[in-house]
Amino acid sequence: MLRSLIACFALVLVAACDEVSAPAPAPSTVTTAAPSTADELRTPDQAARAFAQVVQRVEPVAERECRRRTRDVDCDFRILVDDRPRLPANAYQTLDDNGRPIIAFTLALIADARNADELAFVMSHEAAHHIRGHIARQQANAAVGAEIFAGLATLTGGGASAVEAAQRIGANVGARTYSKDFELEADELGTILTDLAGYDPLRGAQFFNRIPDPGDRFLGTHPPNAQRLEIVRQTASRL
Repeated sequence: MLRSLIACFALVLVAACDEVSAPAPAPSTVTTAAPSTADELRTPDQAARAFAQVVQRVEPVAERECRRRTRDVDCDFRILVDDRPRLPANAYQTLDDNGRPIIAFTLALIADARNADELAFVMSHEAAHHIRGHIARQQANAAVGAEIFAGLATLTGGGASAVEAAQRIGANVGARTYSKDFELEADELGTILTDLAGYDPLRGAQFFNRIPDPGDRFLGTHPPNAQRLEIVRQTASRL
C-alpha cells in the first residue's frame, strides 16, 4: 500500500497546490457517546486525499491559535510527509534551522489511519507541542539534568570521561523528566485544535486503542493510553 500511497500523494499534492486558501471549517459538535471507528480510508488514494484535506483545515487553525496563545513564536507551520522507506508509523514535531515549526508524518502512519479524524487529531497533537513550547522546555530540562549529574560526578572525584558520561546520562534523564506531562498537555490542546478544525477528537483519539500501551514506566516518554484517552474525553466534554 505504501508505494501506491506515494504515487497518490504526488497527484493529490499537485492538485492541492492550486488552492489559495482553505475553506472555513464546518462547525463540529462533540459528544460523549462512544465514537464509531469504521474504516473510511480503505485505499491509498483515499488516505492521500484525506491527509491533504486535513492539512488544509488544521494548519490555519493551528497557526491562528499559536499566534493567539504565544508571543514571539514562529507559528508558520510546515507540514511534511517523511517518505523515507521502511519507517514505522509515526508523526513528530521539530524545528528547521531557522526555527520554523515542522510537523512530519511517515507514510506508514497515514496508511494506518482509519479516518480523517485520526489524522486531524495527530496533526493537532503535534502542533500543540510547538504551541506549548515543549522542545525548548525539554532542552532546558536536559541542560539542568546534565549540569546536576556532572556536578555529582565531579564531587565524587570522577575524571573528565566520567563527567562527560554523567552529563549524557543527566541530559537524558532531564529530557524525560516531564515528557509524560508534555504528552498530556499536547493531548489536551490537540483536542481543542481538532474540534476547532471541524473534526471529532473523540473519534480521532481512538488510535490510542490500536497502539502498544507504554504503561506507567519510570522515566518513560509517554503516559498510559487510558490516561491519554481520559484527558481527551475530559477536554472534549468542556467544548
